[in-house]
Amino acid sequence: MTLPPRMRALLLNDDGYSSKSSGALLEDMGSYVTLGDIEVPEPGPSQVLVKVSVAAINPSDVMFVKGLYGQPRQKGQPAGFEGVGTVVAAGAEPAAQRLVGQRIAFPTGRSNWGSWAEYAIAEAAACIPLMDGVKDTDGAAMIVNPLTALAMFGIVKEEGEKAFVLTAAASQLCKLLMGAAREEGYRPIAIVRRDDQIPLLEAAGAAHVLNTTAPDFADKLAKVMKAEQPRIFLDAVTGPLAGQIFAAMPKRARWIIYGRLDPETTPIPEPGQMIFMHKRVEGFWLTEWLRASPPERRVEVVKEAQKRFIDGRWSTDVTAVVPLEEAVAKVPGELAKPNGKVFITP
Repeated sequence: MTLPPRMRALLLNDDGYSSKSSGALLEDMGSYVTLGDIEVPEPGPSQVLVKVSVAAINPSDVMFVKGLYGQPRQKGQPAGFEGVGTVVAAGAEPAAQRLVGQRIAFPTGRSNWGSWAEYAIAEAAACIPLMDGVKDTDGAAMIVNPLTALAMFGIVKEEGEKAFVLTAAASQLCKLLMGAAREEGYRPIAIVRRDDQIPLLEAAGAAHVLNTTAPDFADKLAKVMKAEQPRIFLDAVTGPLAGQIFAAMPKRARWIIYGRLDPETTPIPEPGQMIFMHKRVEGFWLTEWLRASPPERRVEVVKEAQKRFIDGRWSTDVTAVVPLEEAVAKVPGELAKPNGKVFITP
């Protein structure tokens, strides 16, 4: 296959990290990325070059382009952490060469050649060859949300309690997690901000759905915590709400933070609980989980995620698929719509 010398991509406007804190809303995409032309990159020995079919937009992508994620930006390089596409070139290592011609889900990791482009670079070891029944939109969102959902559900199962708490429960990740939990008799306690999300999450597998804007939220929270005794709190929001939930949880509760949708200061209302109730706060980052997990566990999770999409137990709720050329203008408006994912296609 003859490759073009240049490609279109959404290129980062800034280097490094931002000194300004802000939330996960993307009000203006043009402040952070610019549509432009750049040379098609060459893969290193352990890497592959992917012709992108569909690229996902996750909250982590938004935080990254804003300079608020756990790795620095590189000005003039494409953004985008994951996608699906076909491997069209590869480095010299056998593991990379074996992927040539295959349709894969891929993370761009720290390559600085992101998926919001016509071509992207990925480490061969991190790529997932896709089964025939996996749709492109499911494949483009195969890594960040599905693998995180299965990994965190594993934490819930290891803890041994059937009930657990989720914030941002209407997210794609939480809906996938609740679907898996329902199959095994677990009881998710879903925290949302709107009444119209309640029936959707009950259908997705939530045992309880609590609306934080309801006047009786604190009373309902206390009653549910007393009845269900959840030990795991999977939190993508942080801020004062998360502190309130954690304070209401029983002894030995674990507050596991994997996102920060609320930029406000996150309080611990009752620090004494950390001493006398043996509560603790920790973080979860999929990148670190993948690095630390045994290879057989990673393979198991990848196969399980694909099977769930193929047999219909899981599906990706798609809000919009936006052409690359229109992304700067249209993506912020599409991301503002609730309950679905937004994708970019070259």
